[in-house]
Amino acid sequence: MFRSAALAALLATTALSSAAMAQTAPASAHAPAAGGFATSDATDPYLWLEEVEGERAMEWVRAHNEHSLGVLQGDPRYAQLHAQALEIVQSRDRIPGVGFNHDGTLDNFWQDASHVRGIWRTTTLDSYRTAEPVWETILDIDALSTAEGKNWVYKGVTCLPPEQTRCLVSLSDGGKDAVTIREFDRATRTFVADGFNLPESKGGASWIDENTLLISRDFGEGSLTDSGYPRTVRLLRRGQSLDQAPVIFEGQQTDVSVSGYVLRDADGAAKATLINRGINFYEGETWRLNADGTTTQLQLPAKSNINALVQGQLVVTTDQDWTAPSGQEFKTGDVIAWNLDQWLANPATPAQLVIRPTEREAIEGITNTRNKLVVALYENVRGSVYVYEPNPSGEWARTRLDLPQNVTVGVGSASDRDDKVFVSVAGYLNPSSLYLADASTTQAEVVKSLPAKFDATGMVVEQFEARSADGTMIPYFVVHKGDMPMDGSNATLLYGYGGFQSSLLPGYSATVGKLWLERGGVYVIANTRGGGEFGPRWHQAALQQNRQRAHEDFQAVALDLTARNITSQPHLGIMGGSQGGLFMGAMLTQRPDLINGAVIQVPLFDMLRFHKLLAGASWIAEYGNPDVPEQRAWIEQYSPYQRLAAGQPYPEVFIHTSTKDDRVHPGHARKAAARLEELGYPVLFYENTDGGHAAGANLQETARRLALEYTYLTRRLMDTPAEE
Repeated sequence: MFRSAALAALLATTALSSAAMAQTAPASAHAPAAGGFATSDATDPYLWLEEVEGERAMEWVRAHNEHSLGVLQGDPRYAQLHAQALEIVQSRDRIPGVGFNHDGTLDNFWQDASHVRGIWRTTTLDSYRTAEPVWETILDIDALSTAEGKNWVYKGVTCLPPEQTRCLVSLSDGGKDAVTIREFDRATRTFVADGFNLPESKGGASWIDENTLLISRDFGEGSLTDSGYPRTVRLLRRGQSLDQAPVIFEGQQTDVSVSGYVLRDADGAAKATLINRGINFYEGETWRLNADGTTTQLQLPAKSNINALVQGQLVVTTDQDWTAPSGQEFKTGDVIAWNLDQWLANPATPAQLVIRPTEREAIEGITNTRNKLVVALYENVRGSVYVYEPNPSGEWARTRLDLPQNVTVGVGSASDRDDKVFVSVAGYLNPSSLYLADASTTQAEVVKSLPAKFDATGMVVEQFEARSADGTMIPYFVVHKGDMPMDGSNATLLYGYGGFQSSLLPGYSATVGKLWLERGGVYVIANTRGGGEFGPRWHQAALQQNRQRAHEDFQAVALDLTARNITSQPHLGIMGGSQGGLFMGAMLTQRPDLINGAVIQVPLFDMLRFHKLLAGASWIAEYGNPDVPEQRAWIEQYSPYQRLAAGQPYPEVFIHTSTKDDRVHPGHARKAAARLEELGYPVLFYENTDGGHAAGANLQETARRLALEYTYLTRRLMDTPAEE
């Protein structure tokens, strides 16, 4: 809804003192790519693998799938791991995540063995609080797919407040980001004949009123940005064809995207129609659509997010130091608020400071009930939930919700009828619980909790710190059996992401627990720079020319694990996806001597061409622009595809991707595998031909992917020696 969401459409610890183990990278870690391999189209022999469904490319994919599935599914341990994974992902005793409707009912999207693609369903709050809620199906995606002969993947629904009877349902073909949007009548539970029906495209649609939409879509040549997202917002009235919808805002070709939405109060009344112009992934503009059809830019920081509208107060987070039109100075990470009506009339209206996080704090979620602002605030990667409320003096009072401490908390759906809000609570060894809190009293009660999905008896969670190359202390969590030997023999899986201000917070993973921890594996999560664990500054410290810092942070954690004798090279493996896949590539090409395995999921790998593939141009703000010589130079220092070389101690890696991924191009993964094979290294490569960026169009495919990953990790890290 707000700017951050628009771009996103485009995841009892014990603090111990650090082992002062400084990282020492090999001398070649910062050397330019040697020999000019793939530094231009002419020197890249594998460009043909970027033809997503090209005949030659798909023949290559099929051959590699046959080999890799033969190896991994042929392993005698695969069958049990697959059965366990399938049981977990299809389990019916998961907590059904719900969203409040304006009338107080709750909606949920649910998948299980009987509903592989899923059902959109509803119940009452009273029924939901019981052990066996009574659900009414609104839309069955499996039945719809069968009736229409499609592989539909549900991508969400938006209903027009306050009645919420007319809805826009987003459906993806096989899991792509691009969606078809169709109007649905919630009352009759049928698609509206001759209703709004938007063909497949990236972008979105928002209700203005029952007969009018704000749409950002692919309108043909010239209507998309270089990132492949819409660059116009148009006004579509009922009965009009798409080409009749007038343009009300147009961004630049170099922008990431533009989109529109309506800012509404708790009663569903429209207070402003707003347009987001995403200049890059982190900087943007917010414009207001005026009654006469003109637009006015709102005076907000370029790096900011509109978070909530509560009691007439517009709540905004700034991700940069900023001097407001009022002359007030705000710091990166501040949460501020204005009286909306006064601010729209006069941008120099003074703002109130709501929150100023400390250096080791981060805001991980903001929502609002009818009368309160609810914030998930983390200190040293451990969460609490606070309630804020403006008082007559203009100051904001703060109270704390009565929830468990030293866990991960997540603010969920909030009611606009009263001050109820759902809050999730979990830890690495603590199965998820869902609390229903009353923000007006700060009381909270458990309404749902999960049984343990793996035997955590005797397991512990510890938090350590590793010293990165520049001296920065990098926190990381270690989950393991308490009696494990400290002799370097433990099979250890190190997970990382480190980008886009996305935080890796403690959470309960039944599959990690059952398929890894229960079998004696150690699970490690690195909270490197580039993430958001300590707010915008933690992320910005590893942007663009400083990207290598995040890679060094991850390597420092690997070194620290060895220094503590938790594991050693023969037993240490790494895992990460998307941006985390780039992390894996950097470790592989810079410090292969530290690891004996890598699960590289839907990765970025060719960083000299990332901006030319699918949504890649939208990430220039994160990485830099390879077309600018100065920026290309720092990207070339670490781009894994170009840095792969002969004669290195690379372990056999497992790379997987998806043909239908229209966010991170599958060519990254394909080319990485092809280059490794050319250089003489063994590679396991698997490509799911259905699922999108999440690499699973349905639960069966998700279970297969998990079983393949943990079979591979078992062979590499638990077997002695690792099997080929």
